[in-house]
Amino acid sequence: MGDSLLIRALRGEELERPPVWFMRQAGRYLPEYHDVRNQVDFLTLCRSPDLAAEVTLQPLRRFGFDASIVFNDILVPPAAMGMDLDFLPGRGPVFSDPLRSPGDLDRLTVPDVQADMPEVLGTIQRLVAELEVPLFGFAGAPFTLAAYMIEGSGSKNFLHIKDWVLHHPDALEELLGTLADLCGRYLQAQVDAGAAAVQLFDTWAGVLGRADFDRFVVPYARRALSGVSGAPRLYFTRDSGAVLDRLRAVEADAYALDWRVDLAQARQVLGDVPIMGNLDPVSLYGPPEEIRQRVARVIRSAGPRGHVFNLGHGILPTTPIEGVDCAVEAVRAWKW
Repeated sequence: MGDSLLIRALRGEELERPPVWFMRQAGRYLPEYHDVRNQVDFLTLCRSPDLAAEVTLQPLRRFGFDASIVFNDILVPPAAMGMDLDFLPGRGPVFSDPLRSPGDLDRLTVPDVQADMPEVLGTIQRLVAELEVPLFGFAGAPFTLAAYMIEGSGSKNFLHIKDWVLHHPDALEELLGTLADLCGRYLQAQVDAGAAAVQLFDTWAGVLGRADFDRFVVPYARRALSGVSGAPRLYFTRDSGAVLDRLRAVEADAYALDWRVDLAQARQVLGDVPIMGNLDPVSLYGPPEEIRQRVARVIRSAGPRGHVFNLGHGILPTTPIEGVDCAVEAVRAWKW
């Protein structure tokens, strides 16, 4: 896959058009996904290599994306550490036993990736035998995993983890260090299984101010990625505009940017590094001509060198399929 558009873009090459794939491209907006999902609960789907491989392949059959991403969930590692994970209708992922004090860290175990999280590796091995495009592996970044583990679920204000920032910073750093080392081993295992690139998702890091971002996000994301070799390593955080000048300290090979960031301006701040993004996911609900104009705006802003076209966050569950078709075709038709 070394000559694929994706890998060439991640090497910083100048291309006639950017490769295109979408975060969360396998999932609830596809009727064929629901056919599989209706048979099993979400965690069973993640933990079944055959079923996870099937839903990974579904969007490729429809849209001809230039890359795939293994179907799984970022919260598999905390569950392997002994936390009780469930997915509840209307609430999403929930830990019934959140970490609410430093003493709760004693409940956690350090899992062996091969023994305790083998399912995603099995899924990757099944996929690489079939795929004609590169496959992404991924993991949740240390801060985002810690946020879920301490809050118990998603949050509007993240009061619980910010309480740790204020009152228990040393304990939080202990947890982040454990997660960073685990994430590094987990991503490396995915590369060893056949993933052509890996992405570290730091969805909630943008809730912190700059000083806290420097202390509780950057060193642990960098530590996780430092344990990975043999494939390009991407880093993504939502709400990244306020910390663009901090991102290079993560030392990723490429950076995925949310839709609030102008890619031309990001280039000026980040320097000579590949970037990925960053169409607003809601743009896919628009009329075809509007979608095409917005796609063109993103591509022009990024420029012809070292750009992977993607959404600025995951595709939404109610996204119209015709909107996805229109955006993908607009990218594939582009010529610099």
